[in-house]
Amino acid sequence: MIEKTYLKTKPECKVKFALPADALNGAKNVALVGDFNNWDETATLMRKQKTGVFASTINLEKDKQYQFRYLVDGTTWVNDESADAYIPSPVSHDQNCVIDI
Repeated sequence: MIEKTYLKTKPECKVKFALPADALNGAKNVALVGDFNNWDETATLMRKQKTGVFASTINLEKDKQYQFRYLVDGTTWVNDESADAYIPSPVSHDQNCVIDI
């Protein structure tokens, strides 16, 4: 699930990324990895909510497109069903999620 809130005072959008617990099969750690953090698997760790959902909120520059994926427990890549689009990954046979801001 992706929620976008455009800021009135800055050329940015506050974006909340969330993965439901039922999509994670008892995951311990989930990282949000993408263009915005140079695909650093440790830069944006998601927090587990009381509901079991893993979530993270970041600010992204407006009028740009970003690629991203979720990394579950350091081994399993997961896409977001609510992404704006999908494009082939340059490093594997998978597809990356795309978000338009």
